[in-house]
Amino acid sequence: MSHANAPLSIEGRHRLVERCKTRPIAHVAEEMGISRACASKWVNWWRRHGEAGLRDRSSSPRRSPHATPAWVIEEIEPWRHEHKWSAQRITDELADLGFAVFRRAPTRHLSRLGPGKRRSIDPGGDNNRKPGKITARRPGHMVHLDVKKVGMIPDGGGRRVHGCVGDQAKTVGQQSQLAQNAA
Repeated sequence: MSHANAPLSIEGRHRLVERCKTRPIAHVAEEMGISRACASKWVNWWRRHGEAGLRDRSSSPRRSPHATPAWVIEEIEPWRHEHKWSAQRITDELADLGFAVFRRAPTRHLSRLGPGKRRSIDPGGDNNRKPGKITARRPGHMVHLDVKKVGMIPDGGGRRVHGCVGDQAKTVGQQSQLAQNAA
């Protein structure tokens, strides 16, 4: 099926072929607002295949020699449902069976089969992972403090301390300027 902006529908291709029987392809292509190469392509398809050559064809490949075998796809779904294995774990198991595959292949097949997401296996969101315990090696090991003066906050405090715009805030700002200039 042609997309909405295609210059040639099936009827348009028939018109193109009929016009090209009596006139040069380049002239007909210019009239129809398409390239000469596109017009030549459809005329040649018609010459080789007749009316069938003007119909829309599927763009999917006729054969896929490197497609994932059926036995692998049959193994993927039970491993996901019964063991709740991730795509990486399934990839590792397939490698142990002698079938090397990238992690994307099990992920793609799981998405197509349905149980691609964790919530589709366990509606309650149960997990087969055990939470690990985080232990500090020494006191202060896990403390991170990042101090950075980003704003133009006066030394005596900003608007939270002294209010938005008032005489006191201005006075504090002037005092800090005087202290800096004196030093």
